[in-house]
Amino acid sequence: FICSSIHPTFMAAIKLETRILAPIEICFDVSRDIDVHIESTKHTGERAIAGKTSGLIGLGESVTWRAKHLGFWQTLSSEITAFSYPTYFVDEMTQGAFASFKHEHIFEVKENHTLMTDVFQFESPLGVLGKLVNTLFLTAYMRNLLLLRNDVIKKEAERLAQTKLKHACDPASNF
Repeated sequence: FICSSIHPTFMAAIKLETRILAPIEICFDVSRDIDVHIESTKHTGERAIAGKTSGLIGLGESVTWRAKHLGFWQTLSSEITAFSYPTYFVDEMTQGAFASFKHEHIFEVKENHTLMTDVFQFESPLGVLGKLVNTLFLTAYMRNLLLLRNDVIKKEAERLAQTKLKHACDPASNF
């Protein structure tokens, strides 16, 4: 728990690591692809309704999402505030239900894979009540949402890597 000088704030943090059998560039691009994000959250009815609504999002660009979470339709806007291709980017909430959130996406080349690390920090509104909500269910809900997202990213990146490899090995290919 972090205490500010004016009001107490209650940050929660989730860190996930995902091994992906694909080049770092593919993993990075799939992770920032709006269409892949929509696929990963289809169970929430999530749609991009403003800003960058399709394709690859980049530095300084924003997107506004509309989705049903925890039984309620919610709107959330975020912006890419840091970007270093192909190793790092950050999206931060600019408007929405959280008091704040920051999602760091970190990519590292390992021996035979790319390691994708997510560091998701969020602050619920309502002070102590928000911390209670985080502890009782919101942190687990957000962790599961990120795990689903990462599974979709992993499968799509590995599919694209295999497709690229197939084309590279095919002498009749124009690639």
